[in-house]
Formats: sequence, C-alpha cells, structure tokens
Amino acid sequence: MLALLLAVAQPAEPAPAPDCSYDLEAMLALDRQGFDQTLPDGGWRGLYERGCYAEAAELIREWRHEKRDHASILYTHEGQMRAYAGQTEQAIALLRLTYKPMDEDANFGWNFYMDGTIAFLERDRRVLDTAIARLQAVPRPQNSPRMVDAQGKPVEIIWPPNMNVLRAFERCWERTYLEAFEKECITPFAK
Repeated sequence: MLALLLAVAQPAEPAPAPDCSYDLEAMLALDRQGFDQTLPDGGWRGLYERGCYAEAAELIREWRHEKRDHASILYTHEGQMRAYAGQTEQAIALLRLTYKPMDEDANFGWNFYMDGTIAFLERDRRVLDTAIARLQAVPRPQNSPRMVDAQGKPVEIIWPPNMNVLRAFERCWERTYLEAFEKECITPFAK
C-alpha cells in the first residue's frame, strides 16, 4: 500500500525535449516554395511539427535575410511561430507587417484576420469581436479559386477564410495562442 501511495505522489516525468536540430545549409538552399510551402515536413515546417516554434521562427528569419525575400507570408509564418513560442511582442510586430492594401484585400478579409489575431495577442476582446464581425461580412467571391491539399486534391475552404482561427480565439480567450490551436478550441478550415 505504501508503494502505491508513493507511486501516486511522485510527479510525472516531463516529456523529453524535441529534437530541434536541422541542417542550416540545406534549409538555406531551398527555394521559397520548398522552404515555406512544402507540407508537412519541408523547410521550417518540420521544426513546427516537432514543437520547435522558436527555432522555426529563427530559421524563417535567417532564410528571409539570406535570400533577401521579404514576402508577407514569411512574416506571417515567422510571427505565428513566435506567437506559438510565447514571443508575443515580436509576433505582433511581424504580423503588423502583413497588412494588405484595402483594394487587394476587399474580397478576402486578410486584414480583419490580422486585426483579430493581434487583438488576441494583445488581449483586446473588443477588437477581436469587431474583427470577427468584419470578417464574417466578407462575401464569398463568385469564382473563388479552389485550394488543394498536400496531395493535390481539391479542398473546399469554409468561408470566410481564417474565421475558424478567430472563433478559436473567441472560444478559448483565456488560453495562450498555442492552446487556441488545440482540438477543443479550433475547428478545421476546410471540409
């Protein structure tokens, strides 16, 4: 009986730290498609999949500087990785760089998505609620392009894009950015 009580009283061993190593030269040799969009384990995404968020953010920053490639999507992904890692101020600064001119964003709602994401990180519920309402009002384009999954199969995106993320922030307001992406908070973005 004493052995059972001692076993119950012992704290669980922490999970081993993930292997966050990678071949920097190989990563820097990749083109943007290979580095940023190859799923699930190409480029920086392999680090993300292993839970190496800060390392993924640093790799994206390193790749951007090496390639002198300052595409908005790279700032978005670095900002997301920094948010996952709890580097909130750096994440916000990077995400602010991704806003699009209003005429480019009229039929997509990217800026509303960024408003809501930054509001969640800044803990501003009023701005998050406004961003959700504005994104919800973006009409689905008549001839919207079809997205494809990693195998090239067509995927129907739930409209409006990224609403599932803002709703996760709303549902799990008291949680961290990382926790808001857990199964009980977020719904899939596609059918």
